[in-house]
Amino acid sequence: MEDVLEVYHRPYDPHVPTVCMDEKPYQLLAHARDPIPARPGSDRKQDSEYVRHGTCSIFVWVEPLAGRRRLLARPRRTRIDWAHEVDQLLTTDYPDAERVVLVMDNLNTHTLGSLYEAFEPSRARALAQRLEIHYTPRHGSWLNIAEIELSRLTRQCLDRRIHDLETLNTELAAWQDATNADQRQVDWQFTTTDARIKLRHLYPET
Repeated sequence: MEDVLEVYHRPYDPHVPTVCMDEKPYQLLAHARDPIPARPGSDRKQDSEYVRHGTCSIFVWVEPLAGRRRLLARPRRTRIDWAHEVDQLLTTDYPDAERVVLVMDNLNTHTLGSLYEAFEPSRARALAQRLEIHYTPRHGSWLNIAEIELSRLTRQCLDRRIHDLETLNTELAAWQDATNADQRQVDWQFTTTDARIKLRHLYPET
């Protein structure tokens, strides 16, 4: 926990950006019957029955101090998918960064080994050398700023049925662009000192 908290209080450095990532499973759902549009004096109505069109995984990348977010939904969340997301992070999002400080949970796909499954060894090694990884502790997902952004995304963008991956990615791109236009930064206030006082029950007794 303290490791991640200390990362969040590093000064902003565009050459060594801190990026948080998380992913969310999402069900693609269609209406079994067309909704009845809203009209004066009557709300929009939709049937509770739906048609399931499978699942996908939404990847979210957040640079808190720059107010920047990138989102993409993929059909799966395999090691290969995560590796290609990391490749885009390093070669497209931050091609000139010396390294990227990456905060994420320790899901079994979130390992450097995934890079070697997706790419030939020299390329995997080159990508791995540009990453400085910090894992949030088990049951400590609240420490991941990307998870907080996912919660906001869910309330603002995913509160309705979306039936296919293309439409979902269009909606995600619109939310991403609107949010990035605000350049809304994340001002993390909780410190290591706070943790030692407020969460002292998590520390071993000496």
